[in-house]
Amino acid sequence: MVDKVKPAGTSEEVKPRSVRVVLMALMIAMLLAMLDNMIIGTAMPTIVGELGGLEHLSWVVTAYTLATAASTPIWGKIGDMYGRKGAFLTSIVIFLIGSVLSGMAQDMGQLIGFRAIQGLGAGGLMVGVMAIIGDLIPPRERGKYQGMMAGVMALAMIGGPLVGGTITDHMGWRWSFYINLPLGAVALAMVTAVLHLPKKRSQGKIDYLGAALLTVAITSTVLVTTWGGTEYAWGSAEILALIVVGVLSTAAFLYAETKAAEPVMPLHIFRSRNFTLMSVIGFLVGFAMFGGVLYLPLFQQSVQGASATNSGLLLLPMLLSMMVVSLIAGRVTTSSGKYKIFPIAGGALMVVGMFLLATMDTGTTRLVSGLYMAVLGAGLGFLMQITMLVAQNSVEMKDMGVASSSATLFRTLGGSFGVALMGSLFTTRVTDTMAERLGPEAAGAAGSAQLDAASLAKLPEAVRDAYQHAVAAGTHSAFLLGAAIAVLGFAAAWFVKEVPLRGAGPAAPAGTADGEKAAPAAQESLAH
Repeated sequence: MVDKVKPAGTSEEVKPRSVRVVLMALMIAMLLAMLDNMIIGTAMPTIVGELGGLEHLSWVVTAYTLATAASTPIWGKIGDMYGRKGAFLTSIVIFLIGSVLSGMAQDMGQLIGFRAIQGLGAGGLMVGVMAIIGDLIPPRERGKYQGMMAGVMALAMIGGPLVGGTITDHMGWRWSFYINLPLGAVALAMVTAVLHLPKKRSQGKIDYLGAALLTVAITSTVLVTTWGGTEYAWGSAEILALIVVGVLSTAAFLYAETKAAEPVMPLHIFRSRNFTLMSVIGFLVGFAMFGGVLYLPLFQQSVQGASATNSGLLLLPMLLSMMVVSLIAGRVTTSSGKYKIFPIAGGALMVVGMFLLATMDTGTTRLVSGLYMAVLGAGLGFLMQITMLVAQNSVEMKDMGVASSSATLFRTLGGSFGVALMGSLFTTRVTDTMAERLGPEAAGAAGSAQLDAASLAKLPEAVRDAYQHAVAAGTHSAFLLGAAIAVLGFAAAWFVKEVPLRGAGPAAPAGTADGEKAAPAAQESLAH
């Protein structure tokens, strides 16, 4: 029998064993959402070989990303209105249904549609994990569990490509989707058994108009960042039309939220300086992290001759550094209640790490690039969980879901912008450098695709040397942009106010000297 979890703000402390049981179930669910894309990326060449539809390949990822981003704020609001546990379990079921259907897909069109269903569930998984942790554990105590969340992320990024390759080679690509079923079943069973949140039933109606407008705005934004400079030129009619739609739908959404009885994203949460700053910093963290994850393996494979099979291991210095620093920051936050130094330190290290990565060239060794990655990882470690913790501490308990979903959404959108803008710079620089070294015609033939180590070895030495210099130049430009963006995050961190974190002891005052409103500390009994 699991010990009863006492409400935060009472004299009795939360039982560590019961919290760990609940968190284990949440981490498994979080692993589901994060591991999926990592596994599928490795299996994609085999999938295309069997199903065909190479021209639609990007949509397998885009459909998932779009559905995840668009559904994230809606899941958060549903959890706030009707209860966190029901929404979370529903999202797991939807994700597993999408996984089964994706594994049964007979053509690329079906796979794209079923991946969208998976994405709908994934949006609820990430938000549900963060919001339930926000309900269950006071911010003052939450820091000690940050290392677990960072560890799940590292496990997904390192293990995903290795697991995906092994499954595809020995069991077939369909099992890349079916592997979610046992994990999902365990998460469902554990959450159902050990997590007992108070049931809610809001009298208000879901803000369907706001949800629709927000979905259009997010979809337009993601498509602009996905298609711009790749499928269509940045100045093309298609991209300009998407930008116009995005701007108009955003404006209409903001107006609709001021009129809605139960807005899907209450604008009053942005009155908190800390919440707004954490949203901005989270966007910039997503920009840097996703850009780094994409272009670091590319540099190491193309320039340093590493194997694509072990691409997850190439990120180990960054991910281990991120996990260790996140754990240390969490422990310090729990013991001291202080956190402002961490966004500042994280911003500074992110700037330095990105700049160091921008200095890499064809002569950079793996040891040196590993050290540079560790610096960037340390910066991300200071920022990843602190941004969520401070964002949740800046709102009332009734808005915990929308706070968690908004913070997640901004990080996701930051990743989309990072991949798009860094990708555009990278492609332009690679093309220009190849043209300078080989001439326009030879550059077009050799630089039309990303080449792995095996393909590079078959090229004439002059072409191989030109391609490696071109990739190094491209990553230089991409990471230089990342460093410039990170400067904005460093600057924003200085404006964060040190609002006391709610703890398991006496509740913080209702209002603080800096004008931030402290959320009520009293909570209902959360788990039995």
